[in-house]
Amino acid sequence: MTLTPTAQRPRVHRAWFVAAVGFVAILGAAGFRATPGVLINPLQEEFGWSRGAISLAVSVNLVLYGLTAPFAAALMDRFGMRRVVALALLLVAAGSGLTVWMTATWHLLLLWGVFVGLGTGSMALVFAATLAGRWFVRHRGLVTGVLTAAGATGQLIFLPVLAQLAQGPGWRVASLAVAGSALAVVPFVWWLLRDRPEDVGTTALGADQDAPRAPVPTGNAAVRALTVLRSAARTRPFWYLAGGFAICGASTNGLVSTHFIPAAHDHGMAEPTAAGLLAVIGVFDIAGTVMSGWLSDRVDPRLLLVAYYALRGLSLMVLPGLFAATPEPSMLVFIVFYGLDWVATVPPTMALCRSIYGADGAVVFGWVFGAHQVGAALAAVGAGLARDQLGAYDLAWYGAGALCLAAAGMSLAIRHAGNR
Repeated sequence: MTLTPTAQRPRVHRAWFVAAVGFVAILGAAGFRATPGVLINPLQEEFGWSRGAISLAVSVNLVLYGLTAPFAAALMDRFGMRRVVALALLLVAAGSGLTVWMTATWHLLLLWGVFVGLGTGSMALVFAATLAGRWFVRHRGLVTGVLTAAGATGQLIFLPVLAQLAQGPGWRVASLAVAGSALAVVPFVWWLLRDRPEDVGTTALGADQDAPRAPVPTGNAAVRALTVLRSAARTRPFWYLAGGFAICGASTNGLVSTHFIPAAHDHGMAEPTAAGLLAVIGVFDIAGTVMSGWLSDRVDPRLLLVAYYALRGLSLMVLPGLFAATPEPSMLVFIVFYGLDWVATVPPTMALCRSIYGADGAVVFGWVFGAHQVGAALAAVGAGLARDQLGAYDLAWYGAGALCLAAAGMSLAIRHAGNR
């Protein structure tokens, strides 16, 4: 009698486990990204610091968050994702935890600006781009979208909690909660994250088994990052992508993430309620970003960017009117449309960097992301100063909306950018 061998269940590819660890790591760092909007008013009340001074610390954070990215991408190529991400989480924990002893604005600049800016900038989106590029060929866009959405998920989880802590036990407890969350992720990164498929005897998901292994860079990571920038800066697509992404940062991290809660407070909305609305944006952002990743595998990413920027610009232009009306029901209009493309621009931008710049795509995206954060920094401090001088944020909302429409035009221009 012939025995039929039992059919073996297909094994889950190791890439999915690595992606899961990456998701948790980005989630752990997302807590501090949600902190500034919650803590601006408590810091102003306790220390008497102006919103402009506090926003300056946020701007330093945003600039370093972006400008660290290309060097972090090169460091991940040279020393591995595991080491860079573990160190980044330790910096986030230190920067957040030490704020409980600050007494001067320069302490805020050092801890919020430098420590946390370097830590969060060393992972986040460049980490997502590097991980997806190394471990996935099939489903790469989808995985990019999911990893990008981890930041929104962190906002969804942390914002309401941090707002309650800031109003109850105090802002110091909120800062310590963020530090503890970042520290808790470090063991998972160190024990479970692997740098390349070849390290565990496999290949990227969907890759040809006979595909040659990409060489590991051995030179100076900083020199490589600058060399890639010099080469990319000679091409027109780089400037279209960087310009559009600078406006993306100005209209999200710099403006809404930093100033939505204080602006809502100006219109009589309680801070926990405003934080809850901002967290609901995260719900729609998760859906929009994952869908954007899926679409980036199937649709021209340039056309996706045109649609995303145009819709964002229109939603920002209606926000002042929504603040002036009864906020609870009407604000849902903004929450839905703005939330769906909060970071939906990331997967198509990553896809364009990979398709145009090949093996240097992750480092090029790091520089494009640096432009994103420069735009965010300018918007953060600019909106704070506008509020101090004019007593309202209306000019900031309308200006950001107009810039988003300009970004849609830049994205369309990539179609006519020509050859590199």
